[in-house]
Amino acid sequence: MSLISNPEFSLINGQSHSSKQQVDVINPATGESITQVSEADNQAADIALQAAAETFETLSNLTAHTRSKVLRKWYELVVEYRQALAEIVTKEQGKPLKEALAEADYAAGFIEWYSEEAKRAYGQVIPSHSQSHTLTTIRQGVGVVLGITPWNFPLAMITRKVAPAYAAGCSFILKPSEKTPLAAIALAKLAIQAGMEVGAFQVLVTNDSKGLVAHLTQSPQVRKLTFTGSTQVGSALLKQCADTVKRTSMELGGNAPFIIFDSADIEQAISGLMAAKFRNAGQTCVAANRVFVAQGIAADFTDKLSRQVEQLKVGNGFEEGVDIGPLISIEAKQKAQRLLEDALAKGANIAYQGDNQAGQFMAPVVITGVDNTMALFHEEIFAPIVSIISFEQESEAVKMANAVPEGLAAYFYSNEVNQIRRVSAALEYGMVGINEGIISNPVAPFGGVKFSGLGREGAQEGLSEYQEIKYLCQKFY
Repeated sequence: MSLISNPEFSLINGQSHSSKQQVDVINPATGESITQVSEADNQAADIALQAAAETFETLSNLTAHTRSKVLRKWYELVVEYRQALAEIVTKEQGKPLKEALAEADYAAGFIEWYSEEAKRAYGQVIPSHSQSHTLTTIRQGVGVVLGITPWNFPLAMITRKVAPAYAAGCSFILKPSEKTPLAAIALAKLAIQAGMEVGAFQVLVTNDSKGLVAHLTQSPQVRKLTFTGSTQVGSALLKQCADTVKRTSMELGGNAPFIIFDSADIEQAISGLMAAKFRNAGQTCVAANRVFVAQGIAADFTDKLSRQVEQLKVGNGFEEGVDIGPLISIEAKQKAQRLLEDALAKGANIAYQGDNQAGQFMAPVVITGVDNTMALFHEEIFAPIVSIISFEQESEAVKMANAVPEGLAAYFYSNEVNQIRRVSAALEYGMVGINEGIISNPVAPFGGVKFSGLGREGAQEGLSEYQEIKYLCQKFY
């Protein structure tokens, strides 16, 4: 079975949707067109919505065990097609193939987890207020779900939404990034092959994301919106959903601090930072954005880090030994360069910078002397730039770490037990990595606080996001 064709199509009710309008899918490493995908308009969205609404009724009558078996088969197919899926990701998104393979495994992990959790959607028996009443709760699917996913993890961001939605008995309409639609279509094809109802997972690709999404959010048939992307767009979507009082879950922007205290193991901290910063060329919402280093170890830390960064190879993700692929667009590279130039103009210093790269490739950079007057202290960098800020006191590091509106992920390295307890409690973030640079896991809740979003994905909490609790009060005569 071929996972992509030329041209490719939006997938509506299990059928390829033809359209005169096309979305051109570009390889960011080469600038060449991979294929074109038919564009879905509002009329196509209405067809998808009707199919999703009808399918939700069908799903509501299926047992959790039946949905579990479908998810299990989908998981097995994703594992079987792991290599093909990873190659699609490297072609349309640019990350090194070894990272794309790891993402395929990560994506499969969500499907496997929710194939098991589908059978554990427990209700409650509540101690009654009288002998003639039985009080219980049950959990039911919220309804038709609209999902909007980004380009940086085009497999995993989809499975961690679609898998729990289907486990809960919901039908799903997906609007993936127009930059990376092929992975989405491939996942949907595998899901249908696994036995998922054709209206349970539909993919609408468009260059007019704003218009198509606004059309769908106006519909009362859509009962939930799940979104991963920027805080600015998430805020606008919340406003759109208010009139029809939709359930929402929002995984929004991050500005992750990475703190190294003087009790830390420097080698371990550098290893953790390399993973937290340079995965996907720094284009992750949980990437280390601001690196705070205790003043007494800052010089040694920066020197050892620079030597590690110097070993990173930049290039096409299909080339052997490549660690950093291209940025997603030339605009992304220009933004990163603007942030770097602003920092240097305001007093930052370059500790290490790789050779200039052509096109959308950007060499890694390490800078020191960063402070809160610089734009990259306040904005997500989304590029392979390490900004180092030294501090003297624990309280100073925590205060600076918290001095941004975002609160998605934070990291710190320390071997002092009481300090670990204090700092873990004080950091205003939804997720904290302690002596660890990679924290994402299907079995753990993923999400932020403050301007970084609402709700959680993954774990038991991820299933609850797609369920309504119904209270049943029965009187006996």
